Amino acid sequence: MNEITDKSIMAALGRQLSIAVAQQAVAAGNLANIDTPGYRTREVSFDQVLDEQLRETGSLAVTDPRHLAGAAGAADASVREAEGLPIRRDGNNVELDRELLRMSRAAADFTAAQTALAAKFRLVRYAINESR
Repeated sequence: MNEITDKSIMAALGRQLSIAVAQQAVAAGNLANIDTPGYRTREVSFDQVLDEQLRETGSLAVTDPRHLAGAAGAADASVREAEGLPIRRDGNNVELDRELLRMSRAAADFTAAQTALAAKFRLVRYAINESR
């Protein structure tokens, strides 16, 4: 059975922050190119990277007991062209509403992870101050 530790919680929250930043950056790039002829909407994909790692190794390996298996960060994200979006006459397929929604969701994910991290640090600070 997997044990939930402070270290694993902090790592997961850190990954969530990184993912949210990557998603916002890609959505901002899409919005910046909303009027660029021929530009195709891009999206961030983490599932594809994880699937490739599982296929290559059969399972995620821990090479050191201090490592967390499968700890993928924003650097492991792949940016790919979004599929299934209608293309305008100028060849562009960026949709304003879709990108604004993606940015809002990423901002909400970032805020949730940031709030959880702040609460964790408040607990640590409280424990330090109470021991004096």
